[in-house]
Amino acid sequence: MNRLKTLIAEDEPLAQEGLAEWVRQLPELELVGIRADGPAALQAIRELEPGLVLMDIQMPGMTGLQVLRALAADPPPTEPAVIFTTAYDEHAVTAFELHAVDYLLKPFSQDRFNDAVRHTLQSGAFRERALPALTEAMQVDSEPLARVLVRDQGKIFPLKVEAIECLRSDTKYTALVSEGHSYLVRVPISAFEKRLNPQRFLKINRGCIVNLDFVVAMTPDDSSQLSIQLRDGTRVTASREVSRQLRADSL
Repeated sequence: MNRLKTLIAEDEPLAQEGLAEWVRQLPELELVGIRADGPAALQAIRELEPGLVLMDIQMPGMTGLQVLRALAADPPPTEPAVIFTTAYDEHAVTAFELHAVDYLLKPFSQDRFNDAVRHTLQSGAFRERALPALTEAMQVDSEPLARVLVRDQGKIFPLKVEAIECLRSDTKYTALVSEGHSYLVRVPISAFEKRLNPQRFLKINRGCIVNLDFVVAMTPDDSSQLSIQLRDGTRVTASREVSRQLRADSL
């Protein structure tokens, strides 16, 4: 069995001991380290590449939230799933905005801890966060994508590709638009392009791919480029090359 590498970031010795014992009792987890302050936790995440981090909020040097912000600003090769373990409930909203998978308020029971770990394992949060591996798999596999794991309000769920109305490039991210929601996934749009069904999805410019099932009209503008109108009213301009090709295909 491949066990999930787990790091504890906690400055209270008794809490360290308790969490370590609970981790050792779960055959799915492998304890790879314990760190007692924020900077040490950040360094350990980069060096040890754990799949799961059990992290306190209030720690010397950096808070757990600051550690997550530092990881977001400079992502490591593999980002861990993070379960916060804290006595402060006022940080819950911020924690989930930073994509924590759970938030355990001290004192919490071993059953509550096991439930949080089980949720993390079942949701696949740690796999979805292993972004370079995901990107590589998308580039190598020739089968069209059927679904993509996305996050929304602290939860992770599979989004059917056929329900994606358009994809927009956003620097390191791709925004997947579906039913009025926009989900950010840290995978370049070029990786999606290689795995999308070309009969359904069309790349209309460098930063946008549209699902033709949601296109209601294509109208030339003053420069003869086509303005693509989607079902929700969104308009996106096709590049000159794509516009020429679309006009030629319509003849």
